[in-house]
Amino acid sequence: MIGFDEALALVAEAARPLGTEQVALADAHGRVLAAPVIAAVDAPPADVSAMDGYAVREADLPGRLRVAGESAAGVVAPPSLAPGSCVRIFTGAPVPAGADRVVIQEEVERDGEFASFGNPGPGRHIRKRGTDFARGTILLEPGRLLDPRALIAAAGADVAEVEVRRRPRVALLATGDELADPGTARTTAGAIPDSVSLGVAALAADWGAEIALRRRLGDELPALEQAAAEALSAADVVVVTGGASVGERDHGRAMFAPAGLELIFSKVAIKPGKPVWFGRAGGRLVVGLPGNPNSALATARLLLAPLLAGLTGRPPMLYWRRATLAQALPATGGRETFYRAASDGDAVRPLTNQDSGAQSTLAAADLLIRRAAGAPAGEAGEEVDVIDF
Repeated sequence: MIGFDEALALVAEAARPLGTEQVALADAHGRVLAAPVIAAVDAPPADVSAMDGYAVREADLPGRLRVAGESAAGVVAPPSLAPGSCVRIFTGAPVPAGADRVVIQEEVERDGEFASFGNPGPGRHIRKRGTDFARGTILLEPGRLLDPRALIAAAGADVAEVEVRRRPRVALLATGDELADPGTARTTAGAIPDSVSLGVAALAADWGAEIALRRRLGDELPALEQAAAEALSAADVVVVTGGASVGERDHGRAMFAPAGLELIFSKVAIKPGKPVWFGRAGGRLVVGLPGNPNSALATARLLLAPLLAGLTGRPPMLYWRRATLAQALPATGGRETFYRAASDGDAVRPLTNQDSGAQSTLAAADLLIRRAAGAPAGEAGEEVDVIDF
């Protein structure tokens, strides 16, 4: 059994980015760039107005000027500005040749074909060509997650496709004779809903994975071995939930033996989640998660999420921050402990039910609190390390 930091380091070492592919920008949300995004245009593409108003020559102010036409966004060649005239202009429209400022419409009196100007304020309200970015500028570097803000920058650069890291394909195998599809468990004696695989699959997708398959399996070893072989052929990462104990019907690792399972670690000294394991089989990465919902989702956040991040080209790291306890925590035992907790304003409130099988508390938990093995009780007002859950 190894410590958590050692386990995370081994995960990070194995989390090598996968290949790359070209995708349409409209399909790139949540992907990670493999090549820079370079602007194909200037932005703005010409000198444009920052306000609705009138384009004028500074030398003609103050005065009464003839309105010679108008310029709106999308106009390629607005009318040139002759001395003694002005042009009605709208936000984003190109500034006519000869104009050197825009007077906002609130400062202008319009009278038919004429507009009267006093002494306007100091603002010129013109965005010069290329002041946002110039053609050839690198706007986004490789490794950038394409979130909504990055997508706006890429689209503004007039880019239709981007080169991104390939998403890791994940196969999820939930083991246990007792498991049933949600909505059907109540009709079968001894059955419980398979909640774990649903949550872990969603977490994997949130971290950039493509779910290649998700199957629920009983505890018969031959069938498990066949399912393991199919999963290894379909995915980059196979996640198996349950079957990590030492009973006669716990085959979480044995099912991968025919594919030559090589364990990287077999247990981690953490609570919850001690049975979590990690290895390679058939040239693929395999992660074994506990079968209890709280344990499974916590270990998935702590170890599976960094693995998927690394495979997609992001840093395979956990980003802890400090928060203040809203209420006391008990002393930890011999294992490093991760408490499920909820945000409470600027503080963090540990949830009452920390049982590894609890499910209702997961809906309230949005943070994990990290406490070292053997840590004394934590008092309200004390600062602790937390991570988004």
